[in-house]
Amino acid sequence: MTNILIADDHPLFRAALKQAVSASFRDANIHEADSLATLESLGQNAVPFDVILLDLHMPGTHGFSGLIYLREQYRKVPLVVISATEDVDVIQRAIHFGADGFIPKSTPVDIMTEAMQQVMNGERWLPEHARRAMPPSLPDLSAMSERIASLTPQQFRVMGMLMEGMQNKVIAYELDVSEATIKAHMTAIFRKLGVRNRTQAVLALKDLAIEQPGVDNN
Repeated sequence: MTNILIADDHPLFRAALKQAVSASFRDANIHEADSLATLESLGQNAVPFDVILLDLHMPGTHGFSGLIYLREQYRKVPLVVISATEDVDVIQRAIHFGADGFIPKSTPVDIMTEAMQQVMNGERWLPEHARRAMPPSLPDLSAMSERIASLTPQQFRVMGMLMEGMQNKVIAYELDVSEATIKAHMTAIFRKLGVRNRTQAVLALKDLAIEQPGVDNN
């Protein structure tokens, strides 16, 4: 039995992808997650995924930091980014941070299936325009990647809320824990990230952010 995880917060796309996967992988047991928290709950139930299809903009992932974190949690599982963006820089950075493949959501279903099969066979898959592009000149974020990977699931969740600008008491309410517990998490997060406060943490993680597809900054 092949276990495939579709991690995307858009129900219509999940449904379409599930239908495509079901037609191509007839023995597949398909799992769905609409947030990082849901994905982690599946992991806690020891579901042995054979491949993870991840949307970088799913709630809780916070850009490439979520990819880095999941790559550490599921080291031996092929991980493919499924995204609305087709930007070469984003594609190449996703591979740099550990993705085994990158499939734009505009990709025809038959090509998506071929891409998933290729990745599950231990190969890498990129869209044609990204294969032809020159390798990017990326900043060395290996140290920060290791620091993010060292966070516990709860610490990563708190870090994400910190990045969204939530105050400690709001985070405590959302997670149903005491504010003292959140302060303890913050102390551990700052230590692991090598920063001293919230502002430094946000600045340290800014290179891992991704713009939402279709957002015009002009």
